[in-house]
Amino acid sequence: MNFSANIQGIRLEVQRIAGSATLAPLVFLHEGLGSVSLWTQRGQSWPEAVCQATGRAGLVYSRRGYGQSDAVPDVRATGRLAPDYMHREAWEVLPALLADQGIPQAVLLGHSDGASIALLHASRHPVTAAIVMAPHLMVEDIAVAAIAEAKTAFEHAGLRERLARHHADVDGAFWQWNDIWLSEAFRRFDIRPDCRRIHAPLLAIQGLNDEYGSMAQLDELALAAPQTVQLRLPDCGHSPQRDQSSKTLEAVAQFLAPLP
Repeated sequence: MNFSANIQGIRLEVQRIAGSATLAPLVFLHEGLGSVSLWTQRGQSWPEAVCQATGRAGLVYSRRGYGQSDAVPDVRATGRLAPDYMHREAWEVLPALLADQGIPQAVLLGHSDGASIALLHASRHPVTAAIVMAPHLMVEDIAVAAIAEAKTAFEHAGLRERLARHHADVDGAFWQWNDIWLSEAFRRFDIRPDCRRIHAPLLAIQGLNDEYGSMAQLDELALAAPQTVQLRLPDCGHSPQRDQSSKTLEAVAQFLAPLP
C-alpha cells in the first residue's frame, strides 16, 4: 500500500507491507539514486520478498528529492546537500518518520547510502538489528571514480532516461547525489567513529566486484563493531539484492530468524 507521510513539512512517498504485528518491522533505506519503485526489478519487489521470507511487516520510503517525494528546489544552487546529509537523514528525518508511523524499534535494511544511514541511526537510536548492503563508512577513490562515470552516463549515455521512470524530478535526484559525492568537502566523510557506538546485531553484505567500494568497508566495520556478521559475495557488484538475490535473501532470513 502506497501513501505519503508529512515529515518536518516534507511529503515523503511511503509504502507499507503487511506482516507480523509482534516482530520488529523492516524499514528499507534506498541507495543514493534509489526510490520506492527502484527496489522492484523485473516485476519483483525485493522488500516484499524479504518480508514474506521473514514474516515481518515492512516500511519502504523515498527520501526527499527521490521517487515521488517532494523535490528539492534549485538543487544545484541553494538546495545543495551538505556533507553531513546522511547524518541528518539518520538522526533527524528517520526518527521523525518512525515516530509518525508508530514504529518504536525497527530492523533497518539499507543499501549503499541507505546502509550508511542505517549505521548512523543505529549509533544513536535503539534498533532490533541493522542489515547493511554495500555500506560506505568512508570515501574511497574507487567510489569517486564510479560516481564520475555515472555523471558521464547521466549526461550522455541514457542514464537520465532510465532514472526518469522512477523519479518525479530526475535532475534533482541525480545532481543532489552526484554533486556532493564529487565535492572536495565530502572526501572527509568518515563514520567509523560512529560505528563504534553500535551495539545492535549487524549483518554486512558486499559484492566482491563492487564498483563503488572495496572490502575495506567491511573490514573497517568489523573493527568498529565486532558483532558484525559478514557475507562477501562472489560474482556480485554494488547491489547484492539484484546481483545475488537468492543468497542475499537467504542470509537476511537466517540472520533475522532468532531476533524479536
